[in-house]
Amino acid sequence: MIQCQNITKIYKTGEVKTAALKSVTFTIKDGEFVAIMGPSGSGKSTLMHIIGCLDTPTSGEYLLDDKDVSKLSDDELADIRMQKIGFVFQSFNLLPRATVLRNVSLPLVYAGVSSEERERQAKEALKGAAFPEEFWNHYSNQLSGGMMQRVAIARALVNNPTLVLADEPTGNLDTKTGEMVLDTFQRLHQEQGRTIVLITHEQYVAEHAERIINIRDGNIVEDGKVKNRRVINNHNHHE
Repeated sequence: MIQCQNITKIYKTGEVKTAALKSVTFTIKDGEFVAIMGPSGSGKSTLMHIIGCLDTPTSGEYLLDDKDVSKLSDDELADIRMQKIGFVFQSFNLLPRATVLRNVSLPLVYAGVSSEERERQAKEALKGAAFPEEFWNHYSNQLSGGMMQRVAIARALVNNPTLVLADEPTGNLDTKTGEMVLDTFQRLHQEQGRTIVLITHEQYVAEHAERIINIRDGNIVEDGKVKNRRVINNHNHHE
């Protein structure tokens, strides 16, 4: 599903060139749950931007669903983001004075989906993210951080993307709340077969995935299955 071949990204500041990624090669299969892990400045955010079609590599090939996205225009990249990728960020990015349902259905407004269909898909996505029904009409600023992040996950799922990209999704949450969010990702992966790429700098968070790609100074230093995977089985989702 994701094929990166010799991906290099060079930033120029005046005369100075900085290589954020140095000839990175890996493949992520359909339905895998992978964490990309590295310290700050390792190149993981640059890699996330390329995988998420928010940026293009300086050289190398990036194929998403067998389509070479490394050569697309900004408009074409925007189309791919809308159709194929669901984003979950550290800062939730919800509209504070909009209800949960409205926040989740928002991407469908841009996609030109009718209002009944938007509501139906938003409800499906909220169920998929294990978000309790009694809060669907709450405003997002009335929710706890963990619930806001689950709304953001539902919003990422609403256009039924082939890929869910989560950038430090537990970064603003305490450990227990973070576990609930990671549990949601694990279930999306197990029950719906979603392909999930999780970007994190924490080993503990990365161990919830099945495989970790470790990146440092723009190079992959390790790539392998998680030996003692942290699987969460508490399905009590109302905190």
